Amino acid sequence: MKRPLRGAAALPGCKSAARCAWLALALSLLVACGGESWSGEGVVLERFPDDFQVLLRHDAIEGLMPAMTMNFHVEGAVLAELPLGERVRFRLRRRGNVYEIVGFEPLSGLAGRSGGGTELAGVLDPAQDFTLRDQDGREVSLSALRGKLVLLDFIFTHCPGPCPILTATKQRVQEQLGPELWERTQLLSVSVDPLRDRPEVLRAYAEARGVDLSNWSFLTGTPEAVDAVLRAYGVGSAPGEGGEIEHTVASFLIDPQGRIRRRYLGSGDRADEILADLRHLAGVSDASEPGASS
Repeated sequence: MKRPLRGAAALPGCKSAARCAWLALALSLLVACGGESWSGEGVVLERFPDDFQVLLRHDAIEGLMPAMTMNFHVEGAVLAELPLGERVRFRLRRRGNVYEIVGFEPLSGLAGRSGGGTELAGVLDPAQDFTLRDQDGREVSLSALRGKLVLLDFIFTHCPGPCPILTATKQRVQEQLGPELWERTQLLSVSVDPLRDRPEVLRAYAEARGVDLSNWSFLTGTPEAVDAVLRAYGVGSAPGEGGEIEHTVASFLIDPQGRIRRRYLGSGDRADEILADLRHLAGVSDASEPGASS
């Protein structure tokens, strides 16, 4: 027997709890969103309670987005029950600028299986090469940075949510690198919105935040070039309301040999963790870095 959809209430007169849950959810969505809701299936990869988000590798959601790995908003009560590593059927609605999971049903016996979509690049995977243009219009290739540690993330300048947090976290990392680690580290931020984020827009975004651009490049390119990078790293993106873009919130730490050594998922402040990983990979101790925190 199917389990009821979590996060929804039953309606009186229904013949089964599961049917009641789906009907209640459909009714509430019709009232709240004018009927704009979708259903999908996918595997729960990670939960982020502090951000009220879940990372799913999902199949294509009809009428909304192709199969991909994507972050979705989830309220705490529903988020706590989402089973890690298991496949679920979920209900999605758009609330303002975010896509929100409002209920789900575990699909027994299908743990870890996904019917499609690009998986996030994994630890020890080779970091796929790409060439884009920076905030000054100059070409930057990942392969040209071989021999350096590279911290790569994905943002867009009009982002109202996680992107400014990611940038602030990376800025904290940059400020504490110290001279030795500074020379051996390159920071890259790839825009997922190449149509709006032209080089001059990226430069304005960086300067407005006081970013030191001496070892930090903000990258853009043609939509085709940017899409190829997103697919290579398994970063999903989909259009949201009002021109916003929903995208996977992920950062990658790449070693001097061009391998991915760490992934950081979600938008939580992990500056201290990233700094520790950079120092470990570079063989630099805290004591030798004047900017290092004790």
